[in-house]
Amino acid sequence: MADTHQNYIAGDWVAGTGVIENRNPSDITDLIGHYAQASTAQVDQALDAARRAQAEWAAYGLERKQNVLNAIGTEMMARAEELGALLSREEGKPLAEGKGEVYRAGQFFTYYAAEVLRQMGETADSTRDGIEIDVRREPVGVVAIISPWNFPTATASWKIAPALAFGNAVIWKPANLTPASAVALTEIISRQDIPKGLFNLVMGPGGAVGQHLVESPHLDAISFTGSVPVGKGIAAAAIGNLTKVQMEMGSKNPLAVMDDADLDLAVSLALGGAFGGTGQKCTASSRLIVHAAVHDAFVDKLIAGAQALQVGHALTAGTQLGPVVSQQQLDENLAYVALGKTEGAELACGGDRLTRDTDGYFMAPGVFLNTTNDMRINREEMFAPLAAVIKVDSYGEALQVVNDTHFGLTSGIVTRSLSRATHFRRNARTGCVMVNLPTAGTDYHVPFGGRGSSSYGTREQGTYAAEFYTTVKTAYIASGTPE
Repeated sequence: MADTHQNYIAGDWVAGTGVIENRNPSDITDLIGHYAQASTAQVDQALDAARRAQAEWAAYGLERKQNVLNAIGTEMMARAEELGALLSREEGKPLAEGKGEVYRAGQFFTYYAAEVLRQMGETADSTRDGIEIDVRREPVGVVAIISPWNFPTATASWKIAPALAFGNAVIWKPANLTPASAVALTEIISRQDIPKGLFNLVMGPGGAVGQHLVESPHLDAISFTGSVPVGKGIAAAAIGNLTKVQMEMGSKNPLAVMDDADLDLAVSLALGGAFGGTGQKCTASSRLIVHAAVHDAFVDKLIAGAQALQVGHALTAGTQLGPVVSQQQLDENLAYVALGKTEGAELACGGDRLTRDTDGYFMAPGVFLNTTNDMRINREEMFAPLAAVIKVDSYGEALQVVNDTHFGLTSGIVTRSLSRATHFRRNARTGCVMVNLPTAGTDYHVPFGGRGSSSYGTREQGTYAAEFYTTVKTAYIASGTPE
């Protein structure tokens, strides 16, 4: 009999209005567990508890708060193998990626533990005599965190860690496809020296639990990662209460391969960027923009590389691509394959469902050729192990195609030319730019975010997170004249 896992509200584990099954996408006969679904009344209870706990937490001493975050991060890193296997089992990414994600998530907490002590404000003299000015940051208050299924531990952690570090309370609504990772992280946090209600886990569907949460007038801020349509809905709900919003949404990331590129490097970057995580990354290289002079040689190597990738059970040694996350995702991916063909693209390899020893949502990595940038497969985020090659005749055309999108998260260029690399870095209209690196892969101590439809609000990660999780107070002090 599979275990039933509960929500965490006001310091207690509580049942919900029902449960959902969580099954392994590598083997749908493997039932991971049942997970409680919160009611809207329970969301309100969490909000009330968070408001009370936040004031208490904000008054904790700095080292006491630092110890809490350090303890969370240290335990996550120590348990990366165990929790990474759980993550891979429920999400489908290969085991090495699951372990790496949990370890990196732990590093977010230890990084922000150090940031707790960075209490460096600003002072100034007033334009008026005898008045001094003190500028400092204070917690924004109660924060709703809505996280996606593709990085169920890392994305949540890079939001939760700064939220706590800067003195806020948290209501976390994780994706319903990956509740096991959410419960595992919550269990670690629940054992720390924090006030009851400071951290709350409310599991459930976005249309009910998530919507009720973002519409609440008792929230001070919402941090969301997910799709553009859902993000727009959250923004519309938040504006009614003037709730602060930060959102990371879709992408259509380009990798430009120039005529002077190291082709073996370019192919390696394209394979890793396009198909790592089964293409289910917001930073995936879904548009491969290739100079005509090297196009044919690049394509030959790319197809050979894609066909050689080992697709299989996420927990099996040697697996390079696990399954996609769900039947719905697989259906959407196959629909994009059919759409690409209808648009006139040539499917050079892959793009079909695969049969393996276990019943899972396996899909062969696919490469489209002879595509143009106006095709829907090059305009819409597919979130699939699919990449489309676009042939261009010059660096200038490549840059134009790179920027011809309403997204703007990451972009990359493969070149030996310093002048091209520098020009690209300065002129690519994306939040992150990679030179001779894959478009997927960022650090936790520097800002992350995009432009256009990819992001809304302030940047995440590093010291830039303070812009969202704090509010600035300017105090004027009349010092008077000493006697």
